[in-house]
Amino acid sequence: MSEDINEKVINIFSKHKNAQPSEHQERVKFFAGFNYVKINKDGNGKPFKADNLIKYAEKCHYIVRVMRTLDGEVVLYNYDVPNDQLFKFIKEFENNTLNGTIIEIDKYFPEDLA
Repeated sequence: MSEDINEKVINIFSKHKNAQPSEHQERVKFFAGFNYVKINKDGNGKPFKADNLIKYAEKCHYIVRVMRTLDGEVVLYNYDVPNDQLFKFIKEFENNTLNGTIIEIDKYFPEDLA
């Protein structure tokens, strides 16, 4: 996904949070308990293609950092979660199969690793 799109969305959310007008056409909306911004075109102004987005998603992995306290010591567990398993992983917290506090979810691409 384009860094330009990430920067644009973060900028829209920041301006919304600080009650500043945004120069972008997209607006922050609220649904199902969360704010969101709908983006119709990529960083080059072209419409998104489902196949390209799906191929991109299939390559994504996430490092999910979970804080736990063991024997009075705070530790971090770092899970490697493929994109297609992310919802299942989070559901395991709801089911109490996994426990702790999710500290961060960081996206990466395994083939980019040295």
